[in-house]
Amino acid sequence: MNIRPARTEELSRIEEIYASARVFMREQGNPNQWRTQYPPSELLLADIAAERLYVCEEEGELLGVFYFALGEDPTYRVIEDGAWLSDKPYGVIHRIAVAARGRGVASFCFAHCFSLCPNIRIDTHRDNLPMQRALEKNGFHRCGIIHLENGDARIAYQKEEG
Repeated sequence: MNIRPARTEELSRIEEIYASARVFMREQGNPNQWRTQYPPSELLLADIAAERLYVCEEEGELLGVFYFALGEDPTYRVIEDGAWLSDKPYGVIHRIAVAARGRGVASFCFAHCFSLCPNIRIDTHRDNLPMQRALEKNGFHRCGIIHLENGDARIAYQKEEG
């Protein structure tokens, strides 16, 4: 597997992966996290232009997609019912989605991001049990609750080196 920045011409395949992820989440009892057409094309194109949207590919086939950036995320400034492991500079993973046949892709993406920054924060919906299990399996610690800009609560996780 290989991770690289996403390209504009891959937008339709990226949207297919997100659509597949929305179906999977509904089937797993999580119908509310990415309701309809989230993430919207405009957001994905902006992330591509900013070189913050990445794809995981194998033999030319896109198997996963995610947002990764270094630096502070405004939604992580306040955490409730817990605390971050540290206040060291961190990287952020958002909107990770895996194609139907992408076993091990999420773990590969997490490891890649951790190799770039030894302090990672991520959050997920309370009903997204598969993602919670994947995060815990990959060494992330549940730290508390954060709120998105729209007020929705998310479970916050962090993994840091030593």
